[in-house]
Amino acid sequence: MANVVRDRPAPGAYTAALRVLAFMLGLFFVFNAVDKIAWLADSGILAARLAGWREHAAPSTRWYIETIAMPAVPLFARLVPVAELSAGAALILGFWTRLAATVALLMVANFHLARGFVFDPEFLIDGTGFPVLGGLLALAIGGSRLPLSVSRQ
Repeated sequence: MANVVRDRPAPGAYTAALRVLAFMLGLFFVFNAVDKIAWLADSGILAARLAGWREHAAPSTRWYIETIAMPAVPLFARLVPVAELSAGAALILGFWTRLAATVALLMVANFHLARGFVFDPEFLIDGTGFPVLGGLLALAIGGSRLPLSVSRQ
């Protein structure tokens, strides 16, 4: 029994893999935030996007857009780019990774809900759907004490 072959990676490999995942998702959010910088000065860009989504939306999604998203456009137009940039930077640096991943997970879920995308079969093959949500969920659960992180929380 002394010569048992280990077929599992060492525990440090898991944390290193999660650190790489955090870094890559952080870049994803930083570049998404840069793409939305214009929203800070013009909330009409977000309002036009929501209006376009509302036209072809299912009733539940239309209710969400009209009741929650549209009335808060001035706030969301400023909050989304700042939150994406902050969450992305936190994930890249490894600063409060679990909190940053949880906030980012809620943002992505909200975005897909507002788009009505979660009710569309295309959601299952979209790269910003399950892969991003799954990666963020993995980091929200196990993203503490990762190597090469600014904070070890």
